[in-house]
Formats: sequence, C-alpha cells, structure tokens
Amino acid sequence: MLYTVFLAFQRWDGIGDMQFVGFQQFRFLWDDSVFWLSVRNTLVIWVLSTVPMLFLALVLAVLVNSTKRFTSFYRVALFIPSITSLVAIAIFFGAVFSNNFGLINAVLRGLHISAVPWMSNEWTIKLVIASLMTWQWTGYNSIIYLAGLQAIPSELYEAARMDGAGPVRIFFSITIPLLRPIILFTVVVSTVTGLQSFTEPQVLFGSDASTNPNSGGPGQAGMTTLLYFYHQAFDNNDFGYGAAIVWAFFLLILLIVAVNWRLVQRGDKERRP
Repeated sequence: MLYTVFLAFQRWDGIGDMQFVGFQQFRFLWDDSVFWLSVRNTLVIWVLSTVPMLFLALVLAVLVNSTKRFTSFYRVALFIPSITSLVAIAIFFGAVFSNNFGLINAVLRGLHISAVPWMSNEWTIKLVIASLMTWQWTGYNSIIYLAGLQAIPSELYEAARMDGAGPVRIFFSITIPLLRPIILFTVVVSTVTGLQSFTEPQVLFGSDASTNPNSGGPGQAGMTTLLYFYHQAFDNNDFGYGAAIVWAFFLLILLIVAVNWRLVQRGDKERRP
C-alpha cells in the first residue's frame, strides 16, 4: 500500500525507468471524464444493489428465525451464493440476461411482451450487475441478521404480545431498534464491498478497451472504478495513473464509511439516557 502511494507520483510502464511527475497524475485524474463516469456508475450500481439486498436479507432472516423446521437447510441454502465462484455466477447471469438468447427474454416473448435489451441499455446494464451482486450477498447478510435476531431475548416479545402489540408493532418497536448496530455493520461492510465491484462487469463485458471499444458495456455503462483502474494499469501499462485512481477511490470509500460511522455514533448517543 505504501508503495502505491510512491507509485502514484511516478510515470511508469512497469518495465522502464520511473519518472517523477508530482501531482500531475491527480491533476489529470480530476479532468478525466471517464474516471468520473466510472465513479458515477459505481455509486449507482452500489445503491441499486445494497438497498434491496439488505431489505431482502432482513426479511429472509425474520422468516427463517420464525421457522421451526429445516432451519439448518435454510442457513446452508442462504450461504451458498456467497461462496460460489463469482466468475461462474457472472457467466450464468450473462446467459440469463442475454439480449437474443437469454432466459428472461425468452419468457417475455412467450408472454407476448417485447424483449428488453438487458445488456445494451445504460440502465438495464446497471440493473443486471446490481441483481448479480444482490443475489450473491443477500444470503450472507441474512445469516448475520439471523444471528442478531437469535440474540434478542424472547421475553421482550412475550411482554409485547401480552400488552397487545401486533407483529408489525413488535417488528418496528423491538426487532429493528435492537438490530440497529448489526444493520449499521452490514451497511458499512456492504458499502466497502459494493463499491469495489470489478469481476461482475469484467466477466460480463470485458475490460480491454484496446480490443473492445465497449469496455464496461455499450456506452461504458458498466465501467466501474476498479474496472477502469484495471484497464489503465494492466491494459495500458500506466501503473502510476492506476495507483492514482485507486488512491482517489480509496479516499472516496473512506469518506462514505466515515459518514456511516458518524451515523453509528449518533445512534449510540441517542440511545444513552
């Protein structure tokens, strides 16, 4: 990591001598429209994947927690996507969402509905990547929520029922407040992992812009920041600029995580008497 700081101030192709350029890489980065496009794509994909993912994870955890039979089976089933090869998942999703021969468009045609250009439209490309990430990490977060639910004393639920509270009131008045630290933990972890999306767009659309002008998909709609870094560093052999990209993006992630941490601190203060 310290070496990449040094590298960010150099111009180096990985073979020849390094040339010190100072802040020139960062000045170019500030004016690089493709970099800011990749940041925007990354943030949009992160929002589209993280919000439904955490919501579905909480719903699944509540359902499994209320189930008395086959709980071990459900836990294993939920956890399998997070340990499945991401490359295999991306290839599968690429086949399912294929414009011409995809399973989803085949179903739509069977229902006499116009096919959707999943892999060529700016927003549907982001939805495909977000759906892939949601499918992969929903079960993982469900297991974390399930552990938190099982740590809540059952006496609290029994007392609430005796006072006439219904399921919805119990969920929002007992379950959510007591799960709040765990929810914020999953938000922070999902932020760090979600903003580092790389394999999904790389497998779906490729990364080498020298042979594929639509790197990141048509209109570069799936070009995430780490995919752009990979293209600059390992396709263009511009390792100094690649180091500048990842450090600038690291600072952005750090800023977002700091906001989440601030929310945690504020929540702790609000709970104190």
